[in-house]
Amino acid sequence: MNSIPHFRPTVDAGDLVAISGQIGLVDGRLVDGGAAEQTEQALANLLTVLETAGLTTSAVVKVNIYLTTMDDYAAFNERYNAVFSSEAPPARTCVAVHELPFGALVELEAWARRG
Repeated sequence: MNSIPHFRPTVDAGDLVAISGQIGLVDGRLVDGGAAEQTEQALANLLTVLETAGLTTSAVVKVNIYLTTMDDYAAFNERYNAVFSSEAPPARTCVAVHELPFGALVELEAWARRG
């Protein structure tokens, strides 16, 4: 993949907001390091999209996580748990996939609720 595709970072669907997949990109390039560093940046990117939409992590009701290997699950989970409350975490799904854009190791997409 040579360039960042055109996509909408969020789509309002009534009270729900769909948040497009976020990977560990900064200025069109993956951050240096492995899954832990990419997870931190993907989460930072997700937080930026939430803030732009006027939302916080407490509005997130569902997160879909894509890893290129489940060997990265522990590193991912440690960073994820630092961002999402352990008292009322969103529902989540985590699957291993063959490949992600830009050679990323981690991708996150989310659904949030307004109100």
